[in-house]
Amino acid sequence: MPSQRVHSSQATVSVEAPAGVVYGLLADAPRWPVFLPSCVHVEQMDFDGTEEQLWVWDVTADHVHASRSRRLLHPLTRSIEFELEDPAWPGATSSGTWTVEPEGTDRCRVTLRHETPRGPAGVPDTLDADVRAQLARVREAAQRWDRLDELLLSFEDSVRVEGPSELVYDFLYRMEDWVERIPHVEWTSVTEDQPGIQIAALDTCAAATGETVTVETVRLCFPYAQRIVYKETLTPELIAAHSGEWSLVPDESGVTVVSAHRVLLREEAVAPLMGEGTCLADARLHVREWLGRAGRETLGLAKWHAESPVRRLR
Repeated sequence: MPSQRVHSSQATVSVEAPAGVVYGLLADAPRWPVFLPSCVHVEQMDFDGTEEQLWVWDVTADHVHASRSRRLLHPLTRSIEFELEDPAWPGATSSGTWTVEPEGTDRCRVTLRHETPRGPAGVPDTLDADVRAQLARVREAAQRWDRLDELLLSFEDSVRVEGPSELVYDFLYRMEDWVERIPHVEWTSVTEDQPGIQIAALDTCAAATGETVTVETVRLCFPYAQRIVYKETLTPELIAAHSGEWSLVPDESGVTVVSAHRVLLREEAVAPLMGEGTCLADARLHVREWLGRAGRETLGLAKWHAESPVRRLR
């Protein structure tokens, strides 16, 4: 049998950030959704310090694609070897390497080499463009390195529910019903062409101003794990990226419901939206209160939804 033909693409970019920072960004896959626009969610299945197994969900043109990734991390040489398997094309494994080389203290060169099998129709025209686009996204994210502590915001809220976790999950899953159930939600549109993968849009009322805010989001629903993770693909002006998760932790008498958020602020929007002299600390506080208020309202109504049948039975 003839050996499988492969197509190889390689490109290099210069990044105004320390090599260690860029390597850290590439190595910390679970944080990709807040840094890389097309990445929805990364689930780390196994990691022994050197080798890791990942599931990665990406979105392009309203289509969500999942792939399995095996990676070997080499922090001393600042390189990462990877293999990607597409469940839709068994045996069509692509591979490659990320390499980060220092160019002084605060600058480095990043190279991505990617090899993929040629299919019956030949080489995908998008491979070279995909390699360049990935490098551009990494460069854009990494060059904020000196301000990331101020631009990144992570927080969570939780509520204790004395009721069935199934009712809580159903409330959170049925986003199309939120218009009738959650006061700050004015309109929703939910499409679920792939089971457990929702493409949604919603209009919400901003409590501070009363203005309507439109967001679009991809949601991955895991009913057996009682988790819903999401990534906003259209965000409010003040937010560059927003990913989050609803998770349920059941116990003997009820369930704890957690709403977690990870946000990257859009620095250039702070002054125009919040006024001259506004600092990033003010923006962080504003976003924390805004998203937290909406999340807590949803948690409270999920609690009421799940506990009402219990009260009626007592």
